[in-house]
Amino acid sequence: MTYRQRKARRKRGARRNPALLIILVPLLIVGVALVSAIGYVIAIAADTPPLSELKPRDEGATSVVYAADGSRLGYVRSDEIRTPVSWSDMPPAAREATIAIEDERFYEHEGVDYSAIIRAGVKNLESGDTVQGGSTITQQLVRALYIEDPQRNFERKIREAKLAQELEDEHPGRAGKNWILREYLNSVPYGTNYGRTAIGIEAAAQTYFSKHAKNLTPAESALLAGLPQAPSEYNPFRNPTAALERRNEVLQKMADNGFITVPEAEAAAAEPLGLDAGIRRYTTRREPYFFDYVEEQLIEEYGVGVYRRGGLKIHTTIDPELQDAGRAAIRGTLPYSTDPSSAIVAIDPANGYIKAMASSGTYQDRKFNLAAQGHRQPGSSFKTFVLVTALRQGVDPDSTTYTSKPLDLVVPEYGPWKVSTYDDSYGGNMSVTQATLRSDNTVYAQLDIDLGPKNVRETAEMMGITTPLDALPAEGLGGLRLGVSPLEMADAYATLASYGIHNDPIAITKVEFPDGKTDDLGEPKRKRVLPEWVAYEATKILNQNVLSGTGTAANFGCDAAGKTGTTDNFTDAWFVGFTPNLAASVWVGYPDARVEMTSVHGISVAGGTFPAQIWHSFVSTADAGQCESFPVSTETPEFTPFYGQYASTGTSSDTTYDSTSTYTAPAPTGTGDNSAGNENYNGGYDPRLYESPPQDAPQTPGPDTDGGGVAPPGNGQGNANGHDKG
Repeated sequence: MTYRQRKARRKRGARRNPALLIILVPLLIVGVALVSAIGYVIAIAADTPPLSELKPRDEGATSVVYAADGSRLGYVRSDEIRTPVSWSDMPPAAREATIAIEDERFYEHEGVDYSAIIRAGVKNLESGDTVQGGSTITQQLVRALYIEDPQRNFERKIREAKLAQELEDEHPGRAGKNWILREYLNSVPYGTNYGRTAIGIEAAAQTYFSKHAKNLTPAESALLAGLPQAPSEYNPFRNPTAALERRNEVLQKMADNGFITVPEAEAAAAEPLGLDAGIRRYTTRREPYFFDYVEEQLIEEYGVGVYRRGGLKIHTTIDPELQDAGRAAIRGTLPYSTDPSSAIVAIDPANGYIKAMASSGTYQDRKFNLAAQGHRQPGSSFKTFVLVTALRQGVDPDSTTYTSKPLDLVVPEYGPWKVSTYDDSYGGNMSVTQATLRSDNTVYAQLDIDLGPKNVRETAEMMGITTPLDALPAEGLGGLRLGVSPLEMADAYATLASYGIHNDPIAITKVEFPDGKTDDLGEPKRKRVLPEWVAYEATKILNQNVLSGTGTAANFGCDAAGKTGTTDNFTDAWFVGFTPNLAASVWVGYPDARVEMTSVHGISVAGGTFPAQIWHSFVSTADAGQCESFPVSTETPEFTPFYGQYASTGTSSDTTYDSTSTYTAPAPTGTGDNSAGNENYNGGYDPRLYESPPQDAPQTPGPDTDGGGVAPPGNGQGNANGHDKG
């Protein structure tokens, strides 16, 4: 070849090289990118912890609360509602609809469907948007159980794919596939309504159709199966048109995959949506006040973490029939919207079980639980603790006497104290028993001082009062700084009904956990705090009070014992009592302000009026068919001579009141109306109906909290005139 020929060939080659480079460079770039991508995938997969080292997230379940009879009170409120169900409770149509629309090759792939990924990628490229996903049901389950705060990126997809394959390896075969599908159907979200997200097929069936998942029709199953991909967009309550189109798309997919025939798909597609909102199943709660009380007990017992995680079955002590009886008693006595409110609590003295916690009004109008949270002045119903303190100290209530008279005292350590009866009528010398039946303030004021206010406080706390007390003389007459709740008073009087044994109040008997473990909380926490004879002697006197004292309106023909209570200006009224089988407290008043109840149905509301009547009506129902008598104590009273500073033991005054005889109320004049507030009585006083209000507490030095000084008036001194401090 000549020099000229070789030179021409070099020129032609030089002209071909740029074209070759144009082809080779992109291929090289693609190759490098492919190698990099493979390396990236391998690196991410290698960095993903194996499934065996990961703990699946416990999605829990909605906790449910049951009454004592096994009926459901409601579900514990949560942002998510979930009730896992078994494979047999998932209808075939729901499983098949989910497979048809979410993962057609579910029973064929091994956790990752590469053909679906390619198909989805092509469609997304064609549309220029993400219109189809390639995640399998297994990948979606892995995302729900094992990946915290999943982000929409390739790294998450790689981790999902690796874990999905491992999950399928752990659950092989057809049985493993069914396990994965069951877990998926119990874990996938189906949309949010009224602030609560339905998790799982059972919650979705209840939310949209008010039925159990096992009863879903093919059309209903198809509608639910279409929701997880875009629950907001396809929510039938908000966008029924889109939901209908989506449902019919699912039905067509079911037919394409051979799960149903074409005529069956067409027939189902012709059906209306048939929605029946059932979210109220999860939001409506029977006995909401008691329900709130139970929730507080759960958090106190197990902490917020266990409470929020859910999955609990909580069995309680509340008796729905007694709840109805309590409300009926209140409505029957105070039926008008302008009437004061009322609350009632009943406790089984044998074990402390709270059997009733009812009140007037509705939960929608007032969330405050008057029965458990309301702290009101108890009036003379608190005198029972003075009486029991006297018995504890060996005071014979029949032979120990005091003079009923106006008092102008200077009490050591407490200061000046003026006490009188409301109408300034006095009975002269009378026994403690007679003073109890008459509810004489002046006698009980002297008795309280002789016994020691600190001892009275000790008795009240031993019997069940948990609100802090100040150990002031005024407390013995019902003048408390913080007041007490109906629950506390029922609990304390139940100690007498159980003959001196105090039981901690119990609202929850058993808690079942998601793992099958059970916590028994129903074992009574019993402690003897009073000798049997002390409780028996107090019961005898309070029984007389129902028969012939201020509590006669509570008498329902069977053995009962109790005490009335009325505060200054009739702002609070109580009756607290018990039978051998039940202790109950009733409060009447206005919850939001100290409104004087001086004209309700034409009368002033004292403890012996509406509260005693409500108690009578309630206990008549609760005690129906029992009517047992108080058992006689087997112990002999241990009375000792008592000579207090103010006691006039064994003596009588030269007054019109005969302390040696049984007190008989003067016969009423006028209409014979047995309502408190009727002042047409000979002598101006009827102890069957009238409750002497407690008097003002002395202004005395308060606790020395700053190294010296005297507390200002009213600071920590209690309030015996019944002003509502709570």
